[in-house]
Amino acid sequence: MRNRTKMLILLGLAVASILLYVFYELNGNFHYAFPRRLIKVFAMSLTGIAIAYSTVVFQTITHNRILTPSVMGLDALYMMVQTFIFYFFGSMSIFVINAKYNFLLAVSAMVIFALIFYRVLFKEGKRPIYFLLLVGMIVGTFLGSVTTFFQVLIDPNEFLSLQSKMFASFNNVNSDLVWLAAVAIIITFIYGWRHMNQLDVMSLGRDTAINLGVPYDKLVQRMLILSSVLIAVSTALVGPITFFGLIVANLSYQYFKTYKHSVIIIGSCVMSIVALVGGQWMVERIFNFDTTLSVIINFVGGVYFIYLLLKESRSAG
Repeated sequence: MRNRTKMLILLGLAVASILLYVFYELNGNFHYAFPRRLIKVFAMSLTGIAIAYSTVVFQTITHNRILTPSVMGLDALYMMVQTFIFYFFGSMSIFVINAKYNFLLAVSAMVIFALIFYRVLFKEGKRPIYFLLLVGMIVGTFLGSVTTFFQVLIDPNEFLSLQSKMFASFNNVNSDLVWLAAVAIIITFIYGWRHMNQLDVMSLGRDTAINLGVPYDKLVQRMLILSSVLIAVSTALVGPITFFGLIVANLSYQYFKTYKHSVIIIGSCVMSIVALVGGQWMVERIFNFDTTLSVIINFVGGVYFIYLLLKESRSAG
């Protein structure tokens, strides 16, 4: 089956999932339910596109298909920012009540952290990418420990309000935040698309890419920052989803079996829309909100991550 045919099948599934979620049991509530469902579908689509795109780019840079941008500590930083807001300002602070301020503060903190993080690491010359990953994992663990410490000190009533920020949720998405996220994601997507051919060459390895004229080190820095912006926006919009990017990126590799990032990235973005919209429909209509989509994704993603680790160890042996 050609990749074009495979892509059309995925697009058909995505459209079917969206139509099913939007129109299923609408029961005449067109003026009330219809616009709210559209906003939720739009938020899920933006989140899926951002996570899928950033994960594929990140895995190309690291030449490793079992890593995701979350290992850089951005999810932990998001939780630390939210915890600090509740600890120092309280649940009645304007940074909690006003969703726009909370969104902009969280995104700004994560992007500034990424810029400083990469600038410091690349300042003294070339650093191997695995050094960057090691430092990122250490920083993520440290931020998680600091967050846990302050969460213990928070008033129990404040902590109950904070819990809504700890898990990804599409049920209370603010429409204003969706449009802010859409602008940021579209700008980032257009910028990254210009380097798509260079990513194809980068996947051949550092030495080969440099010999073919790719400014490898500069491109790595740019793509790392691009991944950070996308993850920051998606996390601030709906909350952290740890393993989702790992699932859709690897499924896209296996489904299309091509080196072209234009195909892999678009395919993973469409897969993410199918997974999020279809999964949320199942959570609402089949499970009756007895569980959340993030719990299902993290469970499936954790099992899939273990499978990939075992597969890598067998191939290495």
